[in-house]
Amino acid sequence: MLVSRKAAGALFVGGGIALTLGSLLYPAMLGVQKVNTSPDRIIARPATGPLTEADRDFVVQVRASGLWEYPVAQMALQKGTTKAVKTAGEHLLDGHASLDAACRAAAVRLAITLPDQPSPQQQGFMAQLNADSGKRFDTDMATILHATNGRLLSTIANIRTTTKNSLIRTLADQANDTVMDHITQLEKTGRVDFDQAALRETAPPGLPARNLTPPPPAPGRPQVVLTPPANSTSSPNPSAG
Repeated sequence: MLVSRKAAGALFVGGGIALTLGSLLYPAMLGVQKVNTSPDRIIARPATGPLTEADRDFVVQVRASGLWEYPVAQMALQKGTTKAVKTAGEHLLDGHASLDAACRAAAVRLAITLPDQPSPQQQGFMAQLNADSGKRFDTDMATILHATNGRLLSTIANIRTTTKNSLIRTLADQANDTVMDHITQLEKTGRVDFDQAALRETAPPGLPARNLTPPPPAPGRPQVVLTPPANSTSSPNPSAG
């Protein structure tokens, strides 16, 4: 795994869900940029409705967001200098564990291959925050996550209003609630640099697509599972399981 245990904290590896032999081809272009194919192209017709490339890529993006924000949340609990920053970390841990469980369940039903590592860009965010300390960590954590969650929120809205697959709609609903909670908690820290967050959210990525693409999972390895915290109050949407 490219993410070190020191940086990632607890990207727990569980017995997990075995990948289906007929899993859809792993997306070649994911992340902030659109895939270099037609997002409207139907790639499967499961019982829950037609599945497009954009639908598949959305599931992968949700998974990848949890793979880096979950360990960052653990950093917030360890390194945050205020109660508000630590509270935001608690919400991030709880929300991503629940959302990831729903994401993995949906992926099994839709035969979508999921990554077990975040994208190189997301790993760069983790490395930056791992090196930060004190109030610098608080500000960078709140600002970077506010921007990335803002981007994801736009993706969720687009998928929710265009998908013809009911399972994707259910996942988008849960993702929307989770991301809105995370944005709210980040704002409550008082450490978001809104100018920088807006710049990060609206500016073109300026990175090669390979930096925005989570690598495919290693064959034969157990799937990474984001373990719910002991005081978890969230649960996966049952419709997604």
